[in-house]
Amino acid sequence: MAAEKKTEQTASVETRLKSLYDLQTILSEIDRIKTIRGELPLEVKDLEDQIAGLNTRIDNFSREIAELERAVKEENAKIANCQGLIDRYNQQMDNVRNNREYDLLHKEVEFQSLEIELANKHINDHSRAIENRHADIDATRQRLDDLEHILTEKRDELDEIVGETRQEEEGLRVKAKQIEENIDERTLTAFKRIRKNARNGLGIVYVQRDACGGCFNRIPPQKQMEIRMHKKVIVCEYCGRIMIDPVLAGVEA
Repeated sequence: MAAEKKTEQTASVETRLKSLYDLQTILSEIDRIKTIRGELPLEVKDLEDQIAGLNTRIDNFSREIAELERAVKEENAKIANCQGLIDRYNQQMDNVRNNREYDLLHKEVEFQSLEIELANKHINDHSRAIENRHADIDATRQRLDDLEHILTEKRDELDEIVGETRQEEEGLRVKAKQIEENIDERTLTAFKRIRKNARNGLGIVYVQRDACGGCFNRIPPQKQMEIRMHKKVIVCEYCGRIMIDPVLAGVEA
């Protein structure tokens, strides 16, 4: 009975290790497909973000122009009001009864004239700001057109690559899912964590020339013997990758 249980346990470890290695092989192939795509997905996303930012900038410039134009209208209305007051004060000065009334009216005319002068200054400032904002919009739209042209090219290139590899990748993902169903959750979670932290995406490697196939640090003979016995899952003490012997992995030593 004990021998039977030991055989089942050994077979279970062997099965898990073999399934993990098969899964790693498929995932490495998916990684290869992603490498073919290169940085294109990130480049497309970056271009989309830049274009969204430029459109926001144009909207902000447009709102600023609208506010400046309203300010110009207000200044023009102010000028018209001041001019109307000046005309009225001038008429009143023709009918003053003494110098005191004349001086008061004259000061009012001077004050309204200064208000007109100040309003004209504001109008000139606002007009220059409007011109600058229109120039900013033109420059931003030029940049936007350039980026949209580049984005179209990048999207076409990415779509072409994705179209060529989609069917292959989908098939690989189906196979990977089927293999994952044969691996217990604890082992699978540990494998995915190791693979995520590994620079080359390898979560399980076989022994190569008495060394770890991931970090290439030497493995002691006793540890190699334990790996070949398949009694338990063994990880590299240097890089943390799961170890499997070449025979079980189905590769030549």
